[in-house]
Amino acid sequence: MSILDSKIPEGPLADKWTKHKNTINLVNPANKRNIDVIVVGTGLAGGSAAATLAELGYNVKTFCYQDSPRRAHSIAAQGGINAAKNYQGDGDSNYRLFYDTVKGGDYRSREANVYRLAEVSGNIIDQCVAQGVPFAREYGGLLDNRSFGGVLVSRTFYAKGQTGQQLLLGAYSAMNRQINRGKIQAFNRHEMLDLVKIDGKARGIVARNLVTGEIERHSAHAVVLATGGYGNVFFLSTNAMGSNVMAAWRAHRRGAFFANPCYTQIHPTCIPVSGDHQSKLTLMSESLRNDGRIWVPKRKEDAEAIRTGKLKPTQLAEEERDYYLERRYPAFGNLVPRDVASRAAKERCDEGFGVNKTGEAVYLDFASAIQRYGKEKALTSGIHNPTSDQILELGEKVIEDKYGNLFQMYEKIVDENPYKTPMMIYPAVHYTMGGLWVDYNLQTTVPGCYAAGEANFSDHGANRLGASALMQGLADGYFVLPYTIGDYLSHDIRTGKIPTDTPEFDKAEKDVKDRIEKLMAGSGEHSVDYYHKKLGKIMWNKCGMSRNEQGLKEAIDEIAALREDFWKNVKVPGNANSMNPELEKAGRVADFLELGELFAKDALDRNESCGGHFREESVEQSGEQKGEALRDDENFKYVSAWEYKGEPKDAVLHKEDLVFKNIELKTRSYK
Repeated sequence: MSILDSKIPEGPLADKWTKHKNTINLVNPANKRNIDVIVVGTGLAGGSAAATLAELGYNVKTFCYQDSPRRAHSIAAQGGINAAKNYQGDGDSNYRLFYDTVKGGDYRSREANVYRLAEVSGNIIDQCVAQGVPFAREYGGLLDNRSFGGVLVSRTFYAKGQTGQQLLLGAYSAMNRQINRGKIQAFNRHEMLDLVKIDGKARGIVARNLVTGEIERHSAHAVVLATGGYGNVFFLSTNAMGSNVMAAWRAHRRGAFFANPCYTQIHPTCIPVSGDHQSKLTLMSESLRNDGRIWVPKRKEDAEAIRTGKLKPTQLAEEERDYYLERRYPAFGNLVPRDVASRAAKERCDEGFGVNKTGEAVYLDFASAIQRYGKEKALTSGIHNPTSDQILELGEKVIEDKYGNLFQMYEKIVDENPYKTPMMIYPAVHYTMGGLWVDYNLQTTVPGCYAAGEANFSDHGANRLGASALMQGLADGYFVLPYTIGDYLSHDIRTGKIPTDTPEFDKAEKDVKDRIEKLMAGSGEHSVDYYHKKLGKIMWNKCGMSRNEQGLKEAIDEIAALREDFWKNVKVPGNANSMNPELEKAGRVADFLELGELFAKDALDRNESCGGHFREESVEQSGEQKGEALRDDENFKYVSAWEYKGEPKDAVLHKEDLVFKNIELKTRSYK
């Protein structure tokens, strides 16, 4: 019998959230002034939650390891944010967004959570427009939309290729207003190192001032973790180099269950790896797949000629190119979901059709779009017999208006002009669908500890559709958590200030200091990056785009051995009582070395293919879907929630069964 209680309200799907809001407890404004809330992480989810909670009247403390919330990794989101407003009149609706999200996640997410996400999505756009977010607009002034992978409608609102940055500036401005009012105390350049529980409830954190090295105690009536994902367990990912799992993992060690760690998204449109010198990878927005066509040469000898520099891609005629996504998935073409596009690119490259020097790249080509847009622009400009040069010039201008900053970024990194030569792309680790297990209220298994945005597991199942990360982060922060946390805090109106001079805070601080001393005591044989890179190679080779039983068992043993060596031989220069970036990094890698093993353990347990989790033993053997991921709904239609028991190998699995009453489970075909 599972001890998990998802607290999903009864009643029809479309009424659950409204009914829940109408029946949960509230805290009146006079009492909110006496309640403190800590928010760790100030990206889109944390920033919007902090601003909204403070505006409601709570006293909020925010923590981020950056020098400003504006540097949160949310700014890296390029392509857009989904919302079911149906501005295009193409058949979109709350139900369609809900259905696409559940299907895109390969039927491994909660119906109730996803429907709520779709339900509040329209409010997010209204909120952000009111804040002044400069969304793209059509000629008539209405907000523009574009399409993204895995859907047949246009529902993605965007601000060129800077959507995450513009949305974050909106949340940051809302935060600044509350800082100015004294309702938010901002602790920048601080890192949470432990969660403090008193009488079983989350009552504060222990944090390190990253400038002075001082260890600090901070108390509150509730703690919200909005610290993003754990993709950097692979070392090379599209995440910011500082992105880590520390806050979530500290909470996990204090009793918060960790759900679905093996669900990690490989994004299909990233700039390929260029060598061992790299410390991160660069994402090219999925929005580019609206107009870019993905292809490789049809003949291996042409691919080999391109790799050796004897042939240029522009020299290949149309009939010599394999637009493999359009060929395999005619209904969705280049806009299949990310996991499908990523595996298809890997398959083509593994077969010898890759086009860069390493053989691990495919083309993303805008030549057709430039011609199409150029002809259309010529007509609307009154040019009825345009020359080929005019068509090219006009078409490139349209593409520049839509994707200019992305093209500029690509050219700076690769030193090739993507208007003239097709982009080269290859899949890379991008987003983590797994995270802390939360109930319908976004509360973890530790009372008073909440998780929002990418830090929780709740909405995306086994694969996130493009442009849904920003939607979930802002939905959680602006429209879900501010309601649900009140139900918990309504029991704390007479509690009073939480003291920090308690045995629980004493022990948490001692544990933090002991861990730091242990990190500093290593023999100094190898650097932190040495271990992180080794972990990343294990993860990519054996827990990456495809997994199998033998590789996962090997990964578990190899990571455990690497972790043991890390604690004995890591070199952390400097001292613990001052600014020390290597010490910060060491603490994060230590957590990755535990998470990595649990990740592999979870992937080994889930002997099915679903979404971003592709087990080589579980593929369709025949028919139209031959070679595609094969789900096992009979045995694995559940959320894996792992309870900490010391070593990752000893973690205990709890299962939350997924019930689908409003969607029929089908083979996830995009053909």
